[in-house]
Amino acid sequence: GDSWGIFTFLCAALCQLPALPALNCTEELGTSQSIQKTYDLTRYLEHQLRTLAGTYLNYLGPPFNEPDFNPPRLARAERVPSATVDLDLWRGLTDNARLAANYRAYSRLLCYLRALDGQAATADLRHRLGHFCSSLQGLVLSIAGVMSSLGYPLPVGPVVGPPTGPPSSPLVVAPNDFLKKMDDFWLLKELQTWLWRSAKDFNRLKKKVPPAVVTLRLEARGF
Repeated sequence: GDSWGIFTFLCAALCQLPALPALNCTEELGTSQSIQKTYDLTRYLEHQLRTLAGTYLNYLGPPFNEPDFNPPRLARAERVPSATVDLDLWRGLTDNARLAANYRAYSRLLCYLRALDGQAATADLRHRLGHFCSSLQGLVLSIAGVMSSLGYPLPVGPVVGPPTGPPSSPLVVAPNDFLKKMDDFWLLKELQTWLWRSAKDFNRLKKKVPPAVVTLRLEARGF
């Protein structure tokens, strides 16, 4: 009838139109998901470290496992990346600068922790340290993924991957057992502070990036 005739006419008319740019709608979730994953991993590592630190400090013995033990930071401990930076100064940095600082710090901290793993006296402690090192390696790679998704260059630093040989401590060998334990104490203390601050960093960053960014791209056909 008339309806079929109108439909046939419209189809014929559309076929005669010149090729037009097609509208391609792409939903980009990569950046948002990457930031959320990194935030979740940071919080998981915070929880994991609380248990690991308690076990390791008990392994070191007194006074390191005493709740009120708060020694001054020795000059040799300055080799461990410090998270004790003024919060206002830290927040004043760009997202790129904070991400780069996190990446470099965790890359170095991972090297130190692998050295602890090789020196631990008990099989259970070595297992716990090895598991934590694997999780921390995942955090470093996750931070690199966030930087890449935001278009930031990766900082120049050590390649993070599975150890290919026996671990060696990046710190200068301590002259006595007490100073060696002090190095280990400060390593765990700084790592706790880094994870606490990183969780806040990624929580703020994920609020800046909407959960779903829909972009429209024009793809010309026939041109």
